[in-house]
Amino acid sequence: MGDGSSSTPKTSFPKFLEHLSGAGKAIGVLTSGGDAQGMNAAVRAVVRMGIYTGAKVYFIYEGYQGMVDGGSNIVEADWESVSSILQVGGTIIGSARCKAFRTREGRLKAALNLVQLGITNMCVIGGDGSLTGANIFQEEWSGLLEELAQNGKISEEAVKMHGYLNVVGMVGSIDNDFCGTDMTIGTDSALHRIIEVIDAIMTTAQSHQRTFVLEVMGRHCGYLALVSALACGADWVFLPESPPEEGWEENMCIKLSENRARKKRLNIIIVAEGAIDTQNKPITSEKIKELVVTQLGYDTRVTILGHVQRGGTPSAFDRILASRMGVEAVIALLEATPEIPACVVSLNGNHAVRLPLMECVQMTQDVQKAMDGGRFKDAVKLRGRSFEGNLKTYKRLAIKLPDDQIPKSNCNVAVINVGAPAAGMNAAVRSAVRVGIAEGHKMFAVYDGFDGFAKGHIKEIGWADVGGWTGQGGSILGTKRTLPGKYLEQIAEQIHVHNINALLIIGGFEAYLGLLELSAAREKHEEFCVPMVMVPATVSNNVPGSDFSIGADTALNTITDTCDRIKQSASGTKRRVFIIETMGGYCGYLANMGGLAAGADAAYIFEEPFDIRDLQSNVEHLTEKMKTTIQRGLVLRNESCSENYTTDFIYQLYSEEGKGVFDCRKNVLGHMQQGGAPSPFDRNFGTKISARAMEWITTKLKGSQGKAKKFVTNDSICLLGIRKRNLLFQPVTELKKETDFEHRIPKEQWWLKLRPLMKILAKYKASYDVSDAGQLEPVHQHGTQGELADI
Repeated sequence: MGDGSSSTPKTSFPKFLEHLSGAGKAIGVLTSGGDAQGMNAAVRAVVRMGIYTGAKVYFIYEGYQGMVDGGSNIVEADWESVSSILQVGGTIIGSARCKAFRTREGRLKAALNLVQLGITNMCVIGGDGSLTGANIFQEEWSGLLEELAQNGKISEEAVKMHGYLNVVGMVGSIDNDFCGTDMTIGTDSALHRIIEVIDAIMTTAQSHQRTFVLEVMGRHCGYLALVSALACGADWVFLPESPPEEGWEENMCIKLSENRARKKRLNIIIVAEGAIDTQNKPITSEKIKELVVTQLGYDTRVTILGHVQRGGTPSAFDRILASRMGVEAVIALLEATPEIPACVVSLNGNHAVRLPLMECVQMTQDVQKAMDGGRFKDAVKLRGRSFEGNLKTYKRLAIKLPDDQIPKSNCNVAVINVGAPAAGMNAAVRSAVRVGIAEGHKMFAVYDGFDGFAKGHIKEIGWADVGGWTGQGGSILGTKRTLPGKYLEQIAEQIHVHNINALLIIGGFEAYLGLLELSAAREKHEEFCVPMVMVPATVSNNVPGSDFSIGADTALNTITDTCDRIKQSASGTKRRVFIIETMGGYCGYLANMGGLAAGADAAYIFEEPFDIRDLQSNVEHLTEKMKTTIQRGLVLRNESCSENYTTDFIYQLYSEEGKGVFDCRKNVLGHMQQGGAPSPFDRNFGTKISARAMEWITTKLKGSQGKAKKFVTNDSICLLGIRKRNLLFQPVTELKKETDFEHRIPKEQWWLKLRPLMKILAKYKASYDVSDAGQLEPVHQHGTQGELADI
């Protein structure tokens, strides 16, 4: 596994973790407010990163109540005390509402309890109320200490020694209602619970031609309702930030009956628990049910999801997010000075950033004020660009205008899937078809990849044809790995016959290679001189030009779930090591991120060469681990990480070297990583990125109308990818220089800089670059975004 040095990103002045020492420092970690899945992963990361840097870390049980009560509620944590909590929902250190801490007297008690243990660094995981409390505590700290000294509770020396308190917050909230971060810890897992229920309900609703009214959490924030409505293609959604217009009752009933008339056997209506009308009066799920029954006579049922949404095991996304945030929080505490205000560690794109805590809280409270004052447009804007974008996309995909109201573009656009199937492809096709129709284009589906294209397997596809596609795994259009090179004549012929004016390709590395071949063939075949855009969809996440691909999140969840089960199978058997092989070709994304999410001891990947000495040191590391109370190990291996160190070889080596200390089992996960229903992330990523691709096609086509224009420039054949914080259309010819064609991976991959995190959390020495963070950023750039920046 090496020392992590090969994963260090090239920056002009890398600043490494080794410069930061926690020696002599004490960090307290507490979880407060409502629980959220992933809080334990954050606690684990804080404890292990703190210990790794030489600090003492203390659990503060039962939130602020435990801090006020002190005694056995504040306990030093060790490395093993956070073992096996990564996959546990809720919070193992407990959470409680605390009235006492709201009083100065309560805060005096809390300060005394902390000073006695020398704790002057606080890591608080909770919602805006918990973080506001931490900020007040920090501001009052020196005054509280002076008062304690005057009352003879502590010495003057203690006041000098512990003169200031550092506070770093992490937002744990399933509602995703905190301004300044794209995603709060627990939101993705809550969406998983909601989508599991919706998928189950849809099958029963379809059988009986029923209407289901589903109430999800979100007293003040409609994020869960909106994103789950997008992810399942709900007929109607009610949100606190965007109440329906006057006369909504009639409009909704018309919409439901139109959908039934289109042979749709079920209706799904999603309601946020805090849904209101324009007069700020509640809209309840019971009221909606009564309306549907009396107006339409449909068989209607209400399902209130309640606390199910808070429960269960955290998703891979939440574990990785919480682990990254926890590590970042410790670094922020070690770098803190008395002048730095309390900060909150947030996610922006795929970047960890630090933002001023109170500015974020203020902005979060401004959303509520706007809603209370009936300024709903402002409320939606304050939620951030992505919330706004989600709402716009939902409306476009859920509500079809009558044909006579859509201006015709007289353009034909084809959609094709290329490469191996990836969960979320169908959501992307549905989105493309519906956005295309809304833009006035005729949409054509190409079946069975370039193979089918050449054979003329092309059919016009309508709005209703793609209903219910978002939750389907695999590829309904069929997909093949065949490249277009040997069929150029036939494909050009089909483009001519069907008069195709633009092409959207959804797929993996083969789609990228196919696009390069079509680009090169433009000189010979003028039929290819049309706008073409590719949306990355592959479980391997190996497409150049994009940090994420549709399907990779679903595969990561499959790997994480399987690792959880495998680890559980060893709970009765002490001293066992599991070696698990993941997919991904030469790309180590799944092995590396799966290792981080599952708490693996090692992950072997092609991008970081390893030799027999590394294998030997891993075996020794596991031998040491077996002497502790954590008597099991987990090792992931990417399928193509080494020609000679195969999964069998590693299994045999570990078995031989571990004789008498531990025994081994191996597991090849195989194609189960490509199957299954898409995760909420993949459904939404597919839906939104595909909608954006269709908007780009429309812009290109509009610019050429009536000119019989041929598209020959590089910027008319692009790949749409997310990079850091932005969505970018990149000409495929320009991406060539970023591509390692032999191994089918990008030359530089952002996730490699997270590689040392897995090693640190598994107790290896690793060199971790902390250059990216350090500066407090202004909060107004961010807003509460959505799953990833501005998708």
